[in-house]
Amino acid sequence: HAAVNFGQYEYGGYFPNHPSIARINMPTEDFSEEEFKELLRKPEDTLLKCFPSQLQALRVTAILEILSSHSPDEEYIADKLEAYWEDEAVIKAAFERSNGRIKELEGTIDDRNSDLDLKNRSGAGVIPYELLKPYSTPGVTGKGVPNSISI
Repeated sequence: HAAVNFGQYEYGGYFPNHPSIARINMPTEDFSEEEFKELLRKPEDTLLKCFPSQLQALRVTAILEILSSHSPDEEYIADKLEAYWEDEAVIKAAFERSNGRIKELEGTIDDRNSDLDLKNRSGAGVIPYELLKPYSTPGVTGKGVPNSISI
């Protein structure tokens, strides 16, 4: 759930980057002569006719922000061991191993994001991949894996 949910605002919140709706079809090669002249005269007008209205864009942006936000009281995967398990040595050891592995993942994600050979992870216009970094602060951060799904 965290792998797709908490990145929605980053990827779709700026609607020219990823419009949620097109009011008309994008121009194709089958233009009428009038449409083609209009496209050549002022291409931005043709594009703007395709974009959602301001109200449509505002609604989608607001929904994406809500869905992508972490609550201030969010609990994250392997963040803390429940008090009633602390006295169980086997469970505590397993939790600590798991917690250590999860923290290693954050370093792995950072290493891959800084690897210039991974063109999908670095370069101009590329948002660093952070969706599965285990922890987050409240709000829209594009990272953090909560203990449970809450919508």
